[in-house]
Amino acid sequence: MPVVAAKRSGMAVASLVLGIVAAVLSWMPIVNNLAFLVGLVGLVLGIVAIVGCVRKGKGGKGLAIAGVVLGVVALVVVLATQVAYTTAIDEALQGSTVQETSAASSSALSDGSASGGSQADGSDDLAVGASVTLSDGLVVSVDSVQAGLAKYDGSPATGITVTYTNTSDKEASFNPYDWKGQDADGAQRTQTYLGNGSDELRSGSLAPGGTVTGSIYFEGEAVKALYYASMLSSKPTASWAL
Repeated sequence: MPVVAAKRSGMAVASLVLGIVAAVLSWMPIVNNLAFLVGLVGLVLGIVAIVGCVRKGKGGKGLAIAGVVLGVVALVVVLATQVAYTTAIDEALQGSTVQETSAASSSALSDGSASGGSQADGSDDLAVGASVTLSDGLVVSVDSVQAGLAKYDGSPATGITVTYTNTSDKEASFNPYDWKGQDADGAQRTQTYLGNGSDELRSGSLAPGGTVTGSIYFEGEAVKALYYASMLSSKPTASWAL
């Protein structure tokens, strides 16, 4: 009597195909949301196919097992990459956190802060001369204030001199647009130009161990300087009372 080959399980084939698709898509941002569903369906079909192959003697058990394995791998990769992407986005939006503050002037308290006002995290504004050390190793300070200035058109302006020092082993960036000046009415403005000046801070990067100092000017009479570790941040990383 001729030997009749067992009929191959269609669910086993479908599980393998879905598992392959899910594994390929699991590494891709946004698209891996779909990969999670595809992998989950492939996993369920694979389990059902394995049970069917065992009970009904159908062929394709190996394909079903491969589909289950690929489905599980895809689900794990999706979850891991989602956590990594979410962490990266949160860091970009929030910027580096302040690890340490230090005072360089007699008006600052021993912990590097001065009374009056509050930062976004609830701590007091720093005094002029104080510095902050961010979690990425960048040290930022407001060294001095130039009040009573006038722009080229005669309108009032306030200047601050800031210093960046890179204490990490990686390059760090600096940018005058990381700063805002806040007046007594709470209006916050980005930098402006006085039109005179070679001392104005320009954007660039710092090599490990590098330092740069420059001036930043704001329209009006600023009473507070706000520093944002990321241009995407909605809250300042640190602030100084001027």
